[in-house]
Amino acid sequence: MGSLMVGCCWCWCWEFLVVVLAPRSMKMTATEAATEAATEATQPSWMSTWQQYLRWSPTSKQEVLASENRLFSLLKTPYIQEQVNIGTGPPGSQVRWFRSVSNEPRFINTITFERENAPTLVMVHGYGAAQGFFFRNYDDLAQRFRVLAIDQLGCGASSRPDFTCKSTEETESWFVDSLEEWRRTKKLDHFILLGHSLGGYVAARYALKHPEHVQHLILVGAAGFSEESDRIIQFRSTWKGAVANFMWDRNLTPQKIVRGIGPWGPALVRKYAGVRFGTYTTGNMLNEQESKLFSDYLFHTLAGRASGELCLKYIFSLGAFARTPLITSAPDWKVPTSFIYGMDDWMDWGGAQEARKKMPVSTELLRVPQGGHFVFLDNAPGFYSAIVYACRHFLPGLAVKHLPEGLIQVPHPNNKIDTGEC
Repeated sequence: MGSLMVGCCWCWCWEFLVVVLAPRSMKMTATEAATEAATEATQPSWMSTWQQYLRWSPTSKQEVLASENRLFSLLKTPYIQEQVNIGTGPPGSQVRWFRSVSNEPRFINTITFERENAPTLVMVHGYGAAQGFFFRNYDDLAQRFRVLAIDQLGCGASSRPDFTCKSTEETESWFVDSLEEWRRTKKLDHFILLGHSLGGYVAARYALKHPEHVQHLILVGAAGFSEESDRIIQFRSTWKGAVANFMWDRNLTPQKIVRGIGPWGPALVRKYAGVRFGTYTTGNMLNEQESKLFSDYLFHTLAGRASGELCLKYIFSLGAFARTPLITSAPDWKVPTSFIYGMDDWMDWGGAQEARKKMPVSTELLRVPQGGHFVFLDNAPGFYSAIVYACRHFLPGLAVKHLPEGLIQVPHPNNKIDTGEC
């Protein structure tokens, strides 16, 4: 069942299970984080030490932020890190992202690479990930864009309130409405929106709901376009499929496993990172320093309090098939869109190609060599070339007449010429 999990399940979380079990300038304006740090600082050192030893899962929000800062020490470009207050919920929404009946505000962990007179690029990570997954890309992107990257609500170092959603609609609102509240707080009127995997699904839903703010949509290894295949329907009818579906509906995730094994969690995550981005990588391996810092960051991201990760069963069914496929919304598309997939991405790009037939806007589909689902880690230079090409009409002074070497542009299924223009 392991190989089928990798092939059928959309997110890297199942890949995690298979891989593991198979063989400078920085400015911190994090209000919430500072409060936690101040609390820890007032405790006697012996108390803090004993608390660390007594915790079953050795992590905390402060340690997520600390591991992020250690990972970003590899960057050469100055950035600002902040916790953006999005309040208790969007006005008029039936969804609230607080733990209790109190009006406790929530925060979105954000990093910004400022650049004057440059287009704004907002980056949204995928499932089981956080903004640190793009660490290999920030230095290059910051030379051409004003870059803002976030941890989605319930993920990374953002607030992790109780996940109380009980339907697909509520779950989509959890992510889309919190992203919109973040946009309002940051006072962003127009921007290029990039989303990876689940983040691609969220970015697409956001662009459908708020097209007036999105200049261009970039969907990287995006999930949610394909409808259920006969193969997955047949598999679900078998006993193996029934077991897999049971685990899916019970939200059995790598995060639960990492938390469950407590102090052994860091070693397990190091093994996964070393294999997935080392032995099994389709592109450039992480070097020793990158691997050490990234695996530490990944552990703290996974081991944090369960929150946004519990969205999985409400948005997708077993096999990465959206409960409400994006292809059904293709005729309503209002934002020009670039699809980017690694050549070895196990996410099916055929659904995106089918959706392009029905989209009344300009689209293009690019494939990056030596890249899998995490193409931005596997082949950072190729990913950068794809982003610059996708945004060529927003970059002043950039003359791009031909597709960069190595990239493959998939022809439009309706034989339209892809211009990428708004």
